[in-house]
Amino acid sequence: MNALNPFAQLLDHRYLLGQLIRREVLARYRGSALGIGWSFLHPLLLLFAFTVVFGGVFGGRWGGESGKSGFEMAIFIYCGLAVFVPFSEVISQAPRLLAANQHFVKKAVFPTQILPLASLIAASIHGAVHFGLLVIAVYLNGYLPATALLMPLILLPAWLLTLGLAWFLAATGAYVRDLAHGMPVFAQLLMFLLPVFYPGSAAPAFLQTANAINPLALAMEDLRRTLLAGSAPDWDRWFAMLAAATVCALLGHAFFARCREEFADVL
Repeated sequence: MNALNPFAQLLDHRYLLGQLIRREVLARYRGSALGIGWSFLHPLLLLFAFTVVFGGVFGGRWGGESGKSGFEMAIFIYCGLAVFVPFSEVISQAPRLLAANQHFVKKAVFPTQILPLASLIAASIHGAVHFGLLVIAVYLNGYLPATALLMPLILLPAWLLTLGLAWFLAATGAYVRDLAHGMPVFAQLLMFLLPVFYPGSAAPAFLQTANAINPLALAMEDLRRTLLAGSAPDWDRWFAMLAAATVCALLGHAFFARCREEFADVL
């Protein structure tokens, strides 16, 4: 397989990929009264909860000590969650992805490599609602900087990292079934290690070192920088993270392709 093949999947199998994405998006809320409306209600309730907690339960403590109101603290944290939630969803589901789609995997002509890609794009569609609400919240807070237009670029390294991990975890999960049970727990732990609920500069030294080379942490910090401070990202660091995430995506796809012929036998 061509090393650049993962990026050609969108064109080579675009119709099939589109159908898989549509199935993923609609299946999540099938049978519920609100249906896809939950994609809008869930992030809205989440932001409301953060606003109540930091604006009401903690009173003015956060505002007095950090210079931010409860609503501003809610937006600050929501910047981290908007990046983390789609990532967590993808890596938690990836280990069981092939087992859940055995009817596709056991068809020799089916391009199994698009399954993790479809899962990521579906999660990104749901995640787009979070980012849309985030932009509205920043606007309602009084000022939406022009640097908000940089959001797609800011998120690209994190998106590629997630794709590479999804390919790797999907392939590994076919052999190691315990991975499907362990990844959700790992994702919860990772949420507290990444700068989701706190600025990266407030983390212990060892976490600052780890997050300095993590595209996810970079996306969270740059999202806050561009949306809340109106500043441009550190482009040198962004390009370094983009290169690292691209390598991760290529390696993840290569590993998946290497294991692909054995999937039907081990499932």
